[in-house]
Amino acid sequence: MTARRLSAAALAAAAIVGAVALPASAADHARPDRMRVEISAVQYDSPGREDRSRRSLNKEWVELTNTSRRTVNLDGWTLNNEDGDTYTFDHYRLEGRATVRIHTGRGHDTDSDLYMDRRNYVWDNHSDTATLRNDHARFIDDESWGGRHHHGGRHHGGDRHH
Repeated sequence: MTARRLSAAALAAAAIVGAVALPASAADHARPDRMRVEISAVQYDSPGREDRSRRSLNKEWVELTNTSRRTVNLDGWTLNNEDGDTYTFDHYRLEGRATVRIHTGRGHDTDSDLYMDRRNYVWDNHSDTATLRNDHARFIDDESWGGRHHHGGRHHGGDRHH
């Protein structure tokens, strides 16, 4: 009798461990395609003459890339510089594996190009940080250039203007 009870107890314990391990394993399989939006490029020094014309302002931009397969709703997300100049995304969805370019100047928004509608340059040519936050003001990504930047978070390193 004791051997049967011991066997039954061992089987019950194994079943409980198996049931507990299964959801954890299933959760691991659901994670590979987590939402991931990152600052993929920055053109902080507008090429050519900086005369604050629409053309010159729109040659200054930040690109965001959605590296996941799923569309991400960026409504309420913000992109800002160190001086606190902020662009807030309004009713914009970034498709999976897509990139959007946010221009400083004025223009008509499309799926791949958005405009801050500013009349002055936003990104400092010598040293600045572009910071992306979600609609809950949580840090998503940043990109710094210039010599004095050592912020937390993930950096892409070096001077990056394309």
